[in-house]
Amino acid sequence: MYERKTTPNLNCGLDLIGEVLYGKWKIRLLWFINEGHKRPSELQRKIPDASRRVLNIQLKELEEHELVSKIIYPVVPPKVEYSLTDFGKTLIPVISAIGNWGDEHEARLRTLILRRLDSNQ
Repeated sequence: MYERKTTPNLNCGLDLIGEVLYGKWKIRLLWFINEGHKRPSELQRKIPDASRRVLNIQLKELEEHELVSKIIYPVVPPKVEYSLTDFGKTLIPVISAIGNWGDEHEARLRTLILRRLDSNQ
């Protein structure tokens, strides 16, 4: 597993939020958990491009940052559910605003991203 070799820069809010949300799937995980998709298998279906291992790692990091809580039910087979903490719920308006910005600039962003991908091939 990856182990950080340098101490993170935590001098401002942007550094802190970057540290907490760094990870390809974390914002989507928070959004989908907020929408009611709580079981790992449901989250996997919502994000099929992500491996189960990566999702588990990122869910664990979100749990360590107290944004989600994990409930393990004592049944066979084991049942696990995730939910947003009150602290995690405070991020939903921020994620919504970022998503709205992306929607408003969708055409431009898509063109720029595809142009960059084409130039790298």
